[in-house]
Amino acid sequence: MASGNAYDKLNGTTLAYMGDSAYELYIRRHLIDMGKTKVDKLHHAATKYVSARAQSKIVGELLSAGILTDEEEYIYRRGMNRRPKTIPKNTPPYIYKEATGFEALVGFLYLKGRYERLGEIINMAIDIIEGKQE
Repeated sequence: MASGNAYDKLNGTTLAYMGDSAYELYIRRHLIDMGKTKVDKLHHAATKYVSARAQSKIVGELLSAGILTDEEEYIYRRGMNRRPKTIPKNTPPYIYKEATGFEALVGFLYLKGRYERLGEIINMAIDIIEGKQE
């Protein structure tokens, strides 16, 4: 396993790969904690939080509110600026890139073991999607 400093050098694609998985796991836990237990309904409910459009909205609000640290913004931009090999048909490229940047940030925080900060960011993301942000 890589040391904490090795994660600083991972490219945005690799960070986004890890972040996609970590974020999905947090969202699945959130939905189960809400009492949702039927798998087909869980999957449908999860898309509200994990779609590229949702992630783009989340990161836009986090950035405009000045929530992210300079390092977090740097990691987000590193993930966003990667060159994707494919972009889903129904997603504009800029939305896909913003979502990838968000996933890179989540992946970075997860790999660095910054679980408290990761939880804060994901809780804010959930509040944004559920319309509970202040």
